[in-house]
Amino acid sequence: MGGWLQRRAGLVVVLVTLLLGVLLFVVRLGSTGLVDETPPLFAASARAMAAMGDWLVPQVNGLPRYDKPPLVYWLMALVHRLPGQERWDPLGSWAAGLPSALATVALMLVLADTLRRWPQARGAGSNASAPRPGLAPELAPLLPPLVGALAFALSPLVLLWSRIGVSDALFTATLASSLLLCWRTYADPGSRWWIPWPVLALSVLTKGPVALVLVALTLLLFAALQADAATLRRRLRPLTGIALATLLALPWYGMVLLREGRPFWDSFFGYHNLQRFTAVVNHHLQPWWFFGPILVVASLPVTPLLLLGLRRALGPWPLRSEPPAVSLHRFAACWLLAVLAFFTIAATKLPSYWLPATPAAGLLILLAAGGGAAASASEVGAREAGRRGFGGSGAGGSALAGLEPGGRELGGSALAGSELGGPGPSGAALGGSSSGRVRDRALERAWSLSLALCALLGVAYLAGPLWVPLIQDPELATLPAGILASGRLPLAAACYLLAASLGWCWRRGPWPLPLLLLQLPLVAFVPLVLLPLWTLGDQLRGAPVRAMAEAVRHQARPGEPVAMVGILKPSLHYYSRRVVLYEGTPPEGPINLSDRLRRERRAGQLPSSATRQPTVMLVIDAATAALPHWRGLGTTELARSGLYRLWRVDRRRLEVRAAELARGGLNSTWWRPRPERY
Repeated sequence: MGGWLQRRAGLVVVLVTLLLGVLLFVVRLGSTGLVDETPPLFAASARAMAAMGDWLVPQVNGLPRYDKPPLVYWLMALVHRLPGQERWDPLGSWAAGLPSALATVALMLVLADTLRRWPQARGAGSNASAPRPGLAPELAPLLPPLVGALAFALSPLVLLWSRIGVSDALFTATLASSLLLCWRTYADPGSRWWIPWPVLALSVLTKGPVALVLVALTLLLFAALQADAATLRRRLRPLTGIALATLLALPWYGMVLLREGRPFWDSFFGYHNLQRFTAVVNHHLQPWWFFGPILVVASLPVTPLLLLGLRRALGPWPLRSEPPAVSLHRFAACWLLAVLAFFTIAATKLPSYWLPATPAAGLLILLAAGGGAAASASEVGAREAGRRGFGGSGAGGSALAGLEPGGRELGGSALAGSELGGPGPSGAALGGSSSGRVRDRALERAWSLSLALCALLGVAYLAGPLWVPLIQDPELATLPAGILASGRLPLAAACYLLAASLGWCWRRGPWPLPLLLLQLPLVAFVPLVLLPLWTLGDQLRGAPVRAMAEAVRHQARPGEPVAMVGILKPSLHYYSRRVVLYEGTPPEGPINLSDRLRRERRAGQLPSSATRQPTVMLVIDAATAALPHWRGLGTTELARSGLYRLWRVDRRRLEVRAAELARGGLNSTWWRPRPERY
């Protein structure tokens, strides 16, 4: 059995990583509806693209949508074109979420494959030739790739954004894959220089020019800290590569610009790129230190390992050039710092902007103790064969002088040993001694803090009855009671306390086995706790909107317009399949709605008079319905669900109310330019 595992190490890594990825991100993907407010806009745009056959410019609610390039819409639209999609995906969340989920699973595979083919030497100050206990030879090449992939996938940000239908997870996957291919090309002198750049073009087609900036910043930082710019430039040809990626992505931008003209330029390049960087948009004002807490939260409960890995990758000063094949930890640090620096400088800040850094954080978490892989000379010499396919044999063999594929010594000392697994935090061989064992106190502290955070989170879940009732949201009024009644909080506590206990009991085990044992209960947390609570939230927040959409579809008269005022939910448009006019809570709302019905023109909605279309269907929430400018319209209530009411409103009475408000000094504002309109 052990021999088979060694011969099929690559295949085993792929299959286990794939299984874990499917469990975390694909299982029950279509069991809940779309999460307002942004995902329904993506989903509706993709559905319209598939229905209309216009694969150039996304359309949503009768208007062009310029905010993102087309790749994520194309992928969603392809799922919509599958036979019977509306039958097996009635909520649309399979079509919307599958590109994000599969992109994250694919990135897990790229991370695992990189760590398998390029086992990383131990952290700074290590004595790799010192004798030490290790993993069984058949397990040694398997655990670091799996643990590294999970260190990325179990980030709370990744778990959330990889299940919703937006472009962030796809952008993270394409950008991270491009960066990993850049490092692999640098680490392997036999690689073709052009391989990373078409993948970068996909990233540009997912999010825009920001992909080029982040790759350029990462490579500049790495060239400076690695002090090997000549090799980097020779193997990667970064200027030519970035130009190639730009040229591959350029045709779509050029065709849209020719067709749409100034509106596309102003919206996409002006508002969604330049203005987001230089000014605060959509009220997303945050302090300059915003991404510090995000960094901490995004890697819980092993954030101390991330910080230790980052410190070791950047020290001790002065930094020395490392052999390319064992420089992954430094590359990951430059990658993380590039994301941190760029989005810290940007005026608009959102938690999702940290997602491109999460793969680098996963690598640093694993490599805080050297990744559990001491690369022997036989491993380094065998890498060329091992890289040719997933099914390559596991690294191992006798102790020989450590050589990089180019023939240089690895770190100036022999990297010896037939076992890849290194000792755990309390027994790491991180310095020479007569016994070959010196305690790595920094790693001990980081591991102890990680276990303490894990246990603290478990205790917090146990204390749920104290803090869950503090959740206050008018859309989720019964959520606290539902959470407490679900029985999921004790399960959550059990997962985290079990993880902390296993990590403590195996703290002296060969690294990264203790980290894997901590991760496995957190994998179980997703199907046991996260997904059931997600379903509960959807029943309270999403189901009432879907009920309103169903009522609209069944009760709307031919040509009768539909509007939603107050709380604005794009999922009403998606599920009703009707153009919806959205108005907020300001007192000029009746003026705007009356004027828009008479004057606004968009695909699927033509202007009409009160004589031609005497009524309008209005979805309104309870709080907005109580406002004086919406009371007393003589409405007919057709349905209600949760916070929402479906009214049929006489347009003549609406126009009378609009005239009264206009005499009071209010004016219509809907026609004013808006950077985002749907």
